[in-house]
Amino acid sequence: MDLQGASAVLEALTRAASQESAVLKPAEEQLKSWETQSGFYPMLLALCAERGLPLNVRWLAALYLKHGVDRYWRITAPHALPEDEKVVLRAGLLARILDEPAPQIATQMAVLIAKVARLDCPRHWPELVPALLEAVRAEEALRQHRALLTFYHVTKTLASKRLIADKKLFRDLAGGVYEFVCSLWTHHAEAFLRQAEQGGDEAGSAIDRALLSLKVLRKLTVQGFEEPQACPVVMGFLQGLLPRMEQLLQCSRVMGSDHLCRERLHKVILLLSKVLLDFLEQHPGPFLPLIRPCLEFTVRLVFTPAGEGIAFERFTVHCMNLIKMIVKHDGYRLSKDPAQNSAQSLEAYNIKEAFFTYPTLLEICRRLVTHYFLLTSEELTMWEEDPEGFTVEETGGDSWKYSLRPCAEVLFIDIFHEYSVLLTPVLLDMVHSLPSPSSQQDLSTILIKDTVYNAVGLAAYELFDSLDFDQWFEKQLLAELQVDHPSYKPLRRRVIWLIGQWIPVKFKSDLRPVLYDAILRLLQDEDLVVRIETATTLKLTVDDFEFRTDQFLPYLESMFGLLFQLLQQITECDTKMQVLHVLSCVIERVNMQIRPYVDCLVQYLPLLWKQSEEHNMLKCAILTTLIHLVKGLGEDSKNLYPFLLPVIQLSTDVSQPPHVYLLEDGLELWLVTLENSQCITPELLRIFQNMPALMDLGSENLKTCFQIINAYIYLASPEFLQTYATTLCQSFCGVLKDVTIEGQVHVLKVVENIIKVNPTAGPQMFQPIFPSVLRGIIDGERYPVVMSTYLGLIGRVLLQNISFFSLLLNQVAQELNQELDQLLGNLIEMWVDRMDNITQPERRKLSALALLSLLPSANVIIQDKFCGIINVCVEGLHDVMTEDPETLTFKDCMFISHYEEPQITEDEEPPTEQDKRKKILALKDPVHAVSLHQFAYEKLKEQQELLGEEGFQGIMETVDTEIVTQLQQFLQGF
Repeated sequence: MDLQGASAVLEALTRAASQESAVLKPAEEQLKSWETQSGFYPMLLALCAERGLPLNVRWLAALYLKHGVDRYWRITAPHALPEDEKVVLRAGLLARILDEPAPQIATQMAVLIAKVARLDCPRHWPELVPALLEAVRAEEALRQHRALLTFYHVTKTLASKRLIADKKLFRDLAGGVYEFVCSLWTHHAEAFLRQAEQGGDEAGSAIDRALLSLKVLRKLTVQGFEEPQACPVVMGFLQGLLPRMEQLLQCSRVMGSDHLCRERLHKVILLLSKVLLDFLEQHPGPFLPLIRPCLEFTVRLVFTPAGEGIAFERFTVHCMNLIKMIVKHDGYRLSKDPAQNSAQSLEAYNIKEAFFTYPTLLEICRRLVTHYFLLTSEELTMWEEDPEGFTVEETGGDSWKYSLRPCAEVLFIDIFHEYSVLLTPVLLDMVHSLPSPSSQQDLSTILIKDTVYNAVGLAAYELFDSLDFDQWFEKQLLAELQVDHPSYKPLRRRVIWLIGQWIPVKFKSDLRPVLYDAILRLLQDEDLVVRIETATTLKLTVDDFEFRTDQFLPYLESMFGLLFQLLQQITECDTKMQVLHVLSCVIERVNMQIRPYVDCLVQYLPLLWKQSEEHNMLKCAILTTLIHLVKGLGEDSKNLYPFLLPVIQLSTDVSQPPHVYLLEDGLELWLVTLENSQCITPELLRIFQNMPALMDLGSENLKTCFQIINAYIYLASPEFLQTYATTLCQSFCGVLKDVTIEGQVHVLKVVENIIKVNPTAGPQMFQPIFPSVLRGIIDGERYPVVMSTYLGLIGRVLLQNISFFSLLLNQVAQELNQELDQLLGNLIEMWVDRMDNITQPERRKLSALALLSLLPSANVIIQDKFCGIINVCVEGLHDVMTEDPETLTFKDCMFISHYEEPQITEDEEPPTEQDKRKKILALKDPVHAVSLHQFAYEKLKEQQELLGEEGFQGIMETVDTEIVTQLQQFLQGF
């Protein structure tokens, strides 16, 4: 681009930085149109480096340049950048970043250089690293900082590459620069300590350089050496980390909380601890010499008074995680089989055993429980001011990695599991020393009690044999729950939580009604946190393996009403989801018993759906609740349709953005709605318009899509096929070309179901699918499961729609340029040959019925294949015939003469409307409506009458005598 082009690019960037959509959009389109033009990216670099321009324009230029590198730098990319432009860009980036004063622009350019380095370094850009290292040695502060910043991003990017050759290149780089970077870190760290001690102005600059040096060093140390223990400089750096950390922690305490450098100093300290955590994860063997020093350092600072005033919260979390990793690391534990223990695991185990003595474990356990488990004043304030926020904070998923209390709880669980023999008596002693329930206890006593109960809940599985929880529940915990004093609410909440932890571990079934009484009472507690925690425990109780519906039913109405009240009272999405999951679980477990009590919820859910407009995860929870509601309501779920069907429509419409979150649950809801429908409605039929796009989408939801199609076929085959057969056939033909073997089988099974339900019109509607199926059989389809499905499909057509079969045979014969009889002979021959591919007894019987349906016949080809037909028939008889031991006669075990309503036990789910439809359909299915041995007798008798006795005996002689004998045994009595 020329100068005129430069001004045009500048103008477009300026307009693209505007906040007005009308100005911004055309500018973005203009910039996009230049992406593949020669000279555009060097121009962007020049504008990015032009310090007289507004900062936001320069930043945008860097952003577009970064986008171009991502898309067009690779030589294989369409419109790849020419090599001469790459040379200009590499040189320009390196030259201009080193004296860039704006931090935002410098960071963008450093990231840009790293992106280029990922593709070009060292082969096409060998001078990059030497140039950066030379700049790091510069006296000028800005130049040195920018070189370090860039070197960090380059190192970070190169370390992320995973190919073996790339890893070797990174190790070569690390070996060449490690000692220099290590000395750089030491120099800047000591310079900072001197400046901080003297109160110098350069402390901030020194700590920034120390932080960047350490970031580089972290990547080099963890990923730059295959055997770091063989490199004295690496091990020397690691062994010096703990003393350096101690120095910096002491410095942090001295400088005070309002010092300008304190936050950056904490970053350095945290980064030092991350080096240890990362190194332990990547190199457990070389970490062995560091185990004892790390344990001594972390335990001293976290679990003794020595750490008071020094260790800050995030550093304490890192220390706990380091202890946890050492305790739990698989490579540091002994196997039950001594022969499998390596020298490393033996050494690590001995180090841990020597360190974790009883006094040390006692101090760790007591301090975790009574100090780190203690509710802080900030948490108690949050409880009062934002109870829902408090409960969400308490139940965070991965919060143990970053937050102090969850981290302490996870460490307690791991240490207690590892050393349960020593620590169980300690915890039980803490339990026994607690005072009896009384509303007169002061808050400090209540909070200590809360911590001990927390520990007992966390260690529930370890205490299984040591604590009689049922007795404790009856004699003390129930009394704790009945103390109504406001100050006692932390204990009411903790005790009901504790019971929830023990429910799946050890809780006598006979005590469930007593627990339900307690839950009922606490769901009416004045405190919202207590009510939310009680709801969670109810879910654990109802969701337990030993849950009995008969015990719960007397409480169902009251419980459901109180849960619904709670759902209305809370306002936060996370807590609404929590309570909805409890309601869903209750509905799921009691199933149809819920019907009398759900009116209030049914009326409320549309309002909640409307309120969740911007909260897709809450919508997912509502969908889950609706799934269980529909199952529980059964045929009565039709009353939900005015709300239910629009929800399904939105959730499964791929043109609507929420489908990304809602699709899976929406499909499940669609399916259960159809399964529980008694009849089709126009609205329910209309939703199927969403299906073609879903099938084009493919993905893991395709199986559910096929189940939905089957549900429509069972529910309302005539109306459904009349409306959607053509569209569905087109979708199936498209899917069959692109999906896996499993997907093909699913499609063909749906077509088979269509023929089952509508044997007359069904095959004609899906005619385009059948020629390839028939050709697949003739060609000897190599996948057994596909061949089995092909034979099942053609078997149904042959048995139930012989006119369509004849037309199909004619069409394929013409396509293959074969005689009709020759094609029929090949089909029968392949069918007989591949019967072993068919494993389901129903399909094997279907094959026998289908081939027998070709009789009686004077056709020479059919008579020629008579032996094979009889072989298949006898195989089918072996599959389905059972002998009555009293009468010594055979009967077809698949023959169903009438429909019987199944007897449902309490633990079984009642049949859905679809289950009933499938049972009725089975009565019409030849596989269940026709007795195979009677059918075989009739067909053979007709063949005998057609050919005469002599002719019939002639074709029977082609059958193996053993097969004939078996056939006669099955047919005796006719």
